Amino acid sequence: MALVAAIGSKHCFYLTMNQAKQFKRGLVVGKFCPLHKGHELLINRALQACERVTVISYTKPGFEHCGRAARETWLKSLFPGIEMLVIDDESLRNTCQQRGLLFQEIPDNDAGDEIHRQFVGWLCWEVLSHTVDAVFTSENYGDGFAKTLSHYFSARTGSSNQVTHVCVDKSRTAIPISGSAIRQNPTYYRDFLSPIVYASFIRRVCFLGGESSGKTTLAAAMASRFATKWVPEYGRELWLQKQGKLETTDMVSIAREQVAREVAQSQQATQWLFCDTSPLTTLFYSLALFGNADQELRKLANREYDHVFLCAPDFPFVQDGTRQNSEFREHQHAWYLDELRKRSIRFELISGSFSDRIEAASRLLPSRQEMQVTCHTSED
Repeated sequence: MALVAAIGSKHCFYLTMNQAKQFKRGLVVGKFCPLHKGHELLINRALQACERVTVISYTKPGFEHCGRAARETWLKSLFPGIEMLVIDDESLRNTCQQRGLLFQEIPDNDAGDEIHRQFVGWLCWEVLSHTVDAVFTSENYGDGFAKTLSHYFSARTGSSNQVTHVCVDKSRTAIPISGSAIRQNPTYYRDFLSPIVYASFIRRVCFLGGESSGKTTLAAAMASRFATKWVPEYGRELWLQKQGKLETTDMVSIAREQVAREVAQSQQATQWLFCDTSPLTTLFYSLALFGNADQELRKLANREYDHVFLCAPDFPFVQDGTRQNSEFREHQHAWYLDELRKRSIRFELISGSFSDRIEAASRLLPSRQEMQVTCHTSED
């Protein structure tokens, strides 16, 4: 479902690019799983035609990589300043409790059109505390949706509130894409996604391990094998820049930058992004070197990865002038084992020669076909 509402004519009409602001408030509603260029066109048309625009997003069930937080991030990044309500049952329940409202569950995606229309009317009137002047859609159901909203608002305001339906690219000639097609193969359809949205579909693979356990070599080699990007360890880069004189405040900066580089590389990657360490590594060094860790660093250390590989310290330690010693490597490996288990993080221990590790890691990553099956679970 993807729509925008406006009050006015009862008939669907097509908005031209040169029209002035015709409506006070427009409404766009959609799953946005994911938010693609067709949705962006819809929202932009609403922004052109309306003084204010409200965007509502919900889906039940959800879709992999398209959770509430991701959808909210996409919308905030691409359309800063618009009013948005991105919900799941948990967030909506919390909002209702805070405002003293009677909670309504989000309807299933396959529920009848009228159920969804009434629910959206309730969200506008009770949760957002306003009506709308226009509804923008690319769907056949747009006229009926506008009619229901008109009746819903009129009954509550005691006056006539006609909602206009605005059709935008109904034939999908401007943006010939659908969310279900993208979910089948995000890489193939990446041109229909803004970079920040595409990045959400990249699966992050993290290599952890003690010093001199092959993480950097593995990350680079795996990226080459899978024709994608990798992210080097920023902490090592900063250590070299500062000639080994790191301070406590450097630790959270390292973790921030590591995450920022992952986000940037995800927008250029293909299917996988291979990461040499994570903020969890920075947490280890903060505790080992300074005996404490900033709360922001502890939070960043919870960053999730689709696959985590722990490299065993089972080959000779190589001193390159920046490392501690083999005893420290053993201590670090033991810390990772304990920490990953305490955090209930699933990981694979890889060992043996470099070629053994490459083959083991490659076998444990699902194929493109397997990933498509997990993503293509239902239609829009």
